[in-house]
Amino acid sequence: MAHAQITKKYKICVVGAGHVGLVAAACFAELNHKVICVDNNHKKIKDLNKLILPFFEPQLERLAKKNLKRKKLFFTSKLEEAVRKSEVIFIAVGTPPRQDGSADLTSIENVAYNVACNLNSYKLIVEKSTVPVHTGKRIKETIMRYRKNSMDFDVASNPEFLREGKAIYDFFYPERIVIGVESKRAERILKGIYIKLKAPFVVTDINTAELIKHASNSFLATKISFINAVSRVCDLAGADVKKVSMAMGMDRRIGRDFLDAGIGFGGFCFPKDIEAFIYIAKKLGYDFNLLKEVKKINEEQRKHFVEKIKEYMWVLKDKKIAILGLSFKPNTDDMRFAPSIDIIKALLEEGAKLFLYDPQAYKEAKEIFYRDKKIRFAKNPYGAVKGCDCVCFLTEWDEFKKLDFKKIKRLMRLPFIADGRNMFDRKILTDLGFTYIGVGY
Repeated sequence: MAHAQITKKYKICVVGAGHVGLVAAACFAELNHKVICVDNNHKKIKDLNKLILPFFEPQLERLAKKNLKRKKLFFTSKLEEAVRKSEVIFIAVGTPPRQDGSADLTSIENVAYNVACNLNSYKLIVEKSTVPVHTGKRIKETIMRYRKNSMDFDVASNPEFLREGKAIYDFFYPERIVIGVESKRAERILKGIYIKLKAPFVVTDINTAELIKHASNSFLATKISFINAVSRVCDLAGADVKKVSMAMGMDRRIGRDFLDAGIGFGGFCFPKDIEAFIYIAKKLGYDFNLLKEVKKINEEQRKHFVEKIKEYMWVLKDKKIAILGLSFKPNTDDMRFAPSIDIIKALLEEGAKLFLYDPQAYKEAKEIFYRDKKIRFAKNPYGAVKGCDCVCFLTEWDEFKKLDFKKIKRLMRLPFIADGRNMFDRKILTDLGFTYIGVGY
């Protein structure tokens, strides 16, 4: 009997087909559960059923195709039907930031209301979205308020720790699986869902699980802002931040990850989660000044990068500048809060003419900058740099590390490289005849 319990395959509903929900749905299906992925965007669902994915994530299309064919993965807009057919409902809808930094939980409440109205058997409702502490309590209150019977249910928290560009790997090889629960039944179900994954479980109450996600992302952002602040000191002192971070990272108490100086962090998670954590702490009665400084350093880093370009080039008006890398990190097309956006806008304000290229973020960039006549989009890096006075590297795509820099030098009007990610060896490039500036390097 115990063996049957351990190997049970669950009927899962994942609400939300975004970066979190779609990855989770495809991966749960790969674990052999039967998964219905729901989204209220009818066009997105129609496209997904044709295997047209709404964003780029390595290996995701392959998993989706495989499990659609196996009839383990289904896409629909009918939330009510999906809830009734499922045992476990993962909420992975958007929680966009409001003006004051708080998270807009409208979509979370809507899902909770729909679950309440369609509670036809025991359900486990699991927060997968990043939410402020006490959201689980609110979900439970909403279901209790609107349910039409006395059917039993549980609410739980299972925050995701998936890096865009490596989300599939992170799902199957997690460093830990955090589950916040109120009952042994909920704990048993969540452990059963993930039973095939060889990772330690961190079992907590729901409030603690909700805080773990915000605390984790905020700490990683703090680490990035710290090394970026150090890079400013290195610039002033004539020191090498790459060597500083390498030596720091060799200390096991510090660790090497997230110690690369550059133009700062972007993406949807870190900026949003910092704002949310500052707001949450303030609401609870604590002024989180440390995180306010983390945010400030991150914003200033982009301005400093543009100032370094101006310092060398003097006047930017009508200068031709190539921008290589637009997404906030490699292996994704996501440009939400990408540092490139702020840098591009600053260069445009100076009157520069820009030539943009990214291996994946072309569509997203065109939607952001389609009205600006001083922007052109290139089909490849060599087309972007032709006739330019400067080339800025803003995303560390592997493709850029394999470029023929002798060819780039011949194509450029002025051989000037502004490396916003410290991707390249200064000596190699200066030996080729380039002027090179990095970040604290």
